[in-house]
Amino acid sequence: EVQLQASGGGVVQAGGSLRLSCAGPGFTSVEYAIGWFRQAPGKEREGVSCISVSGGSTTYTDSVKGRFTASIDSAKNTVYLQMNNLKPEDTAVYYCAENCNPYRTGQGTQVTVSS
Repeated sequence: EVQLQASGGGVVQAGGSLRLSCAGPGFTSVEYAIGWFRQAPGKEREGVSCISVSGGSTTYTDSVKGRFTASIDSAKNTVYLQMNNLKPEDTAVYYCAENCNPYRTGQGTQVTVSS
Protein backbone atom coordinates (compact mmCIF):
# COMPACT_ATOMS: atom_id res chain seq x y z
CA GLU A 1 0.00 0.00 0.00
CA VAL A 2 1.24 3.47 -0.91
CA GLN A 3 1.35 5.85 2.04
CA LEU A 4 2.91 9.16 1.13
CA GLN A 5 3.56 11.81 3.73
CA ALA A 6 4.53 15.43 3.30
CA SER A 7 7.09 17.13 5.51
CA GLY A 8 9.19 20.27 5.66
CA GLY A 9 6.57 22.87 6.40
CA GLY A 10 7.09 25.77 8.75
CA VAL A 11 6.63 29.47 9.32
CA VAL A 12 8.26 31.88 6.91
CA GLN A 13 7.95 35.55 6.07
CA ALA A 14 6.51 36.68 2.78
CA GLY A 15 9.15 36.46 0.09
CA GLY A 16 10.86 33.55 1.79
CA SER A 17 11.33 29.95 0.67
CA LEU A 18 10.59 26.45 1.89
CA ARG A 19 11.20 23.02 0.45
CA LEU A 20 8.65 20.31 1.09
CA SER A 21 9.40 16.62 0.81
CA CYS A 22 7.08 13.72 -0.01
CA ALA A 23 8.06 10.16 0.78
CA GLY A 24 6.73 7.01 2.37
CA PRO A 25 6.09 3.30 2.09
CA GLY A 26 5.14 2.15 -1.37
CA PHE A 27 6.73 5.13 -3.13
CA THR A 28 8.26 2.88 -5.77
CA SER A 29 4.83 1.40 -6.48
CA VAL A 30 3.43 4.69 -7.74
CA GLU A 31 2.65 4.11 -11.39
CA TYR A 32 2.20 7.50 -12.97
CA ALA A 33 2.71 10.65 -10.97
CA ILE A 34 2.77 12.35 -7.62
CA GLY A 35 0.72 15.40 -6.89
CA TRP A 36 0.87 18.23 -4.39
CA PHE A 37 -2.32 19.63 -2.93
CA ARG A 38 -3.04 22.27 -0.34
CA GLN A 39 -5.98 23.24 1.82
CA ALA A 40 -6.37 26.53 3.59
CA PRO A 41 -8.83 27.00 6.47
CA GLY A 42 -12.37 27.31 5.16
CA LYS A 43 -11.35 26.55 1.60
CA GLU A 44 -11.52 23.52 -0.63
CA ARG A 45 -8.49 21.39 -1.31
CA GLU A 46 -6.57 22.76 -4.29
CA GLY A 47 -4.23 21.02 -6.69
CA VAL A 48 -0.82 22.68 -6.72
CA SER A 49 1.40 20.51 -8.87
CA CYS A 50 1.57 17.12 -10.52
CA ILE A 51 4.86 15.52 -11.57
CA SER A 52 5.27 12.30 -13.52
CA VAL A 53 7.36 9.63 -11.82
CA SER A 54 9.81 9.90 -14.72
CA GLY A 55 10.16 13.60 -14.00
CA GLY A 56 9.48 14.34 -17.63
CA SER A 57 6.22 16.15 -17.16
CA THR A 58 5.12 18.64 -14.52
CA THR A 59 2.06 20.84 -14.23
CA TYR A 60 1.30 23.70 -11.87
CA THR A 61 -1.73 25.68 -10.91
CA ASP A 62 -1.55 29.23 -12.25
CA SER A 63 -1.11 30.89 -8.87
CA VAL A 64 2.23 29.16 -8.23
CA LYS A 65 3.74 29.13 -11.70
CA GLY A 66 7.19 30.69 -11.69
CA ARG A 67 7.47 30.37 -7.91
CA PHE A 68 7.11 26.67 -7.14
CA THR A 69 9.12 23.83 -8.65
CA ALA A 70 8.41 20.13 -8.23
CA SER A 71 11.16 17.59 -8.67
CA ILE A 72 11.72 13.90 -8.10
CA ASP A 73 14.78 12.12 -6.73
CA SER A 74 14.29 8.49 -7.65
CA ALA A 75 17.41 7.43 -5.78
CA LYS A 76 15.93 8.79 -2.57
CA ASN A 77 12.32 7.86 -3.40
CA THR A 78 11.35 11.43 -2.66
CA VAL A 79 9.46 14.19 -4.42
CA TYR A 80 10.21 17.79 -3.54
CA LEU A 81 8.27 21.01 -3.85
CA GLN A 82 10.57 24.01 -3.81
CA MET A 83 8.52 27.07 -2.92
CA ASN A 84 10.07 30.49 -3.51
CA ASN A 85 8.73 34.00 -3.12
CA LEU A 86 6.06 32.74 -0.77
CA LYS A 87 2.96 34.84 -0.24
CA PRO A 88 0.49 34.92 2.67
CA GLU A 89 -2.11 33.32 0.41
CA ASP A 90 0.14 30.25 0.16
CA THR A 91 -0.64 29.51 3.80
CA ALA A 92 -2.23 26.06 3.97
CA VAL A 93 -1.69 22.44 4.88
CA TYR A 94 0.18 20.82 2.03
CA TYR A 95 -0.29 17.20 1.06
CA CYS A 96 1.17 14.85 -1.50
CA ALA A 97 -0.76 12.12 -3.25
CA GLU A 98 -0.29 9.04 -5.36
CA ASN A 99 -1.10 9.56 -9.02
CA CYS A 100 -2.21 13.12 -8.28
CA ASN A 101 -5.39 11.74 -6.76
CA PRO A 102 -6.79 14.17 -4.17
CA TYR A 103 -8.46 11.27 -2.38
CA ARG A 104 -5.11 9.54 -1.85
CA THR A 105 -3.34 12.18 0.22
CA GLY A 106 -1.47 11.24 3.34
CA GLN A 107 -0.38 13.26 6.33
CA GLY A 108 0.10 16.90 5.47
CA THR A 109 2.50 19.59 6.60
CA GLN A 110 1.56 23.12 7.67
CA VAL A 111 2.99 26.07 5.76
CA THR A 112 2.41 29.50 7.25
CA VAL A 113 3.51 32.64 5.46
CA SER A 114 3.44 35.83 7.49
CA SER A 115 3.10 39.25 5.92
